[in-house]
Amino acid sequence: MLDWNEIDTVLLDMDGTLLDLHFDNHCWLEHVPQRYAEKHKLSLQEARDKLIPLFKSIEGTINWYCVDYWTKELGLDIALLKEEIKHLIQVHPFVIEFLENLANAGKRRVLVTNAHQKSLELKMNNTPLAGLLDHIITAHQLGIPKEETVFWDKLKTLENYDPQRTLLIDDNLVALNSAKEYGIKHLLAIYKPDSRADLKDVGAFEAIHSFEEIMP
Repeated sequence: MLDWNEIDTVLLDMDGTLLDLHFDNHCWLEHVPQRYAEKHKLSLQEARDKLIPLFKSIEGTINWYCVDYWTKELGLDIALLKEEIKHLIQVHPFVIEFLENLANAGKRRVLVTNAHQKSLELKMNNTPLAGLLDHIITAHQLGIPKEETVFWDKLKTLENYDPQRTLLIDDNLVALNSAKEYGIKHLLAIYKPDSRADLKDVGAFEAIHSFEEIMP
């Protein structure tokens, strides 16, 4: 699937790629609606019916990923709500070994996430990932999400990389498409971002079930 001789830099998404997306799905589809329902004396379904369209209306924008935006919008301390369910944060199988092998093979390991800084800190504090990455970059540092093609150009101001010798692994198909349009040569999707959900339709992208398949 990959010729590692052609790759110098590996850009890695966080949620759904290195980490199980179950945490985030549970947070936004169960935990936040539950707390919203309690606050406004609604049923869980009534809260979901109100919140889900609100979430979808700005999906893929920088605000969609912004903890502070949703804290203000919903009147709930989103960072605190995430903290309450931090026991659900899990690293996908073979991720640790993969990152270690990348280092041994002399490849640069760069986390490139749309996640807000507060979400990123929670994940880094509750996993061993931080010590296995050469550079950590959030879209909020650039003010633009990975879904925008210009993101990959702006990324060069923080990480000097050659798109022709770079691999991006991401579960976000819109982000993969924008990277493809920009000219990043090696692209991989994830079949099962959420360990408790069905396989994802990855369209025309090559994808992996596990990092064991592409171990350098």
